[in-house]
Amino acid sequence: MSGVIPMVAAMMGPCAAGTAYIPALSDFVPMVSGQGAMALAGPHLTKAVTGEDISMEELGGAKVHCRKSGVGDLEVKDDEECIAKVKQYLSYFPSDCENKPPVLETDDPDDRMSEKLLEIVPDSSRQPYDMYDVIAEIVDDGEWFDIKPKFAKTLITCFARFGGQPVGIVANQPKQLAGILDNDSADKAARFINLCDAFNVPLVFLQDVPGFMVGAKVEHAGIIRHGAKMLYAVSRATVPKVTVIVRKAYGAGYYVMCGKAYEPDLIVAWPSAEISVMGAEGAVEIVMRKQVEEADDPEAKKAELIAAYRKIIDVYIAAGNDMIGDVIDPRETRLTICRGLELAEGKQIERPWKRQGVVPV
Repeated sequence: MSGVIPMVAAMMGPCAAGTAYIPALSDFVPMVSGQGAMALAGPHLTKAVTGEDISMEELGGAKVHCRKSGVGDLEVKDDEECIAKVKQYLSYFPSDCENKPPVLETDDPDDRMSEKLLEIVPDSSRQPYDMYDVIAEIVDDGEWFDIKPKFAKTLITCFARFGGQPVGIVANQPKQLAGILDNDSADKAARFINLCDAFNVPLVFLQDVPGFMVGAKVEHAGIIRHGAKMLYAVSRATVPKVTVIVRKAYGAGYYVMCGKAYEPDLIVAWPSAEISVMGAEGAVEIVMRKQVEEADDPEAKKAELIAAYRKIIDVYIAAGNDMIGDVIDPRETRLTICRGLELAEGKQIERPWKRQGVVPV
């Protein structure tokens, strides 16, 4: 029934061995702190096999699975909150995949302008800010429902509404390591995108991404393989997709966050956006290093080249090259997303027949 009806596994107590795969195969897994736990082998068997002396909470409690492994989706304090969260989660979904998600009435106008959006994002692309502040200003009544908020925190995945219509939001979080994508955040995004696509929930992407993490550690851990899961999920999603580039959109991060090549129904950018293979500083360091080294004043030359490169990656050049549909006033973000979702409401995509795709794992 996966992808046919929403499936929830509320972890209000312990489960071990084969039953631990039930939550792993479910769509939403809230866990009661200090009470819900899961592991393939309980503490006694673990000690017998490995000699490790560990409690069930340390082995597979809510903190472990909602913060480290990513199997759990949400930590809650008690059974009552757990049931309330399950109800809230299901409010964003249809009863089955053949129906549309329920649209609720709202008093929040589509054309509501937010002056705060002009202040949230700093002028410098190197300064952090909280993407949740942006989300709060653009969604219905400033309300959203987080999925895996304490796991892979460089990326936000949450449900919200625009004009009463449920959407899934995939957003970079500049507050955490500049919003860079790594193995866990790619997995988190891929699963969320697949979930939304299965149940006709439109997707909204908020980009401020410096790209994927680099280095031997992540390469050895398979970042290409993990990143491919996210790329695959974005490319195969047939629901309406709206992309807003808030600030940075560098390298493969631009594409995997539903850039132009991945067929968003609408892609727009704020005036603060930069679309490029990499940032100005990185480009000068790599592509123009020889010019800097040969200059009489290397630091002055470097600053000059960085300023020149920034002009090349100006958002209006990207708009002129049809990489985005429009440059919008940040205050119009909510209205733009609402209109984009309306335009794509009847979207139908026919894929070539096949037995199944070969999903990267």
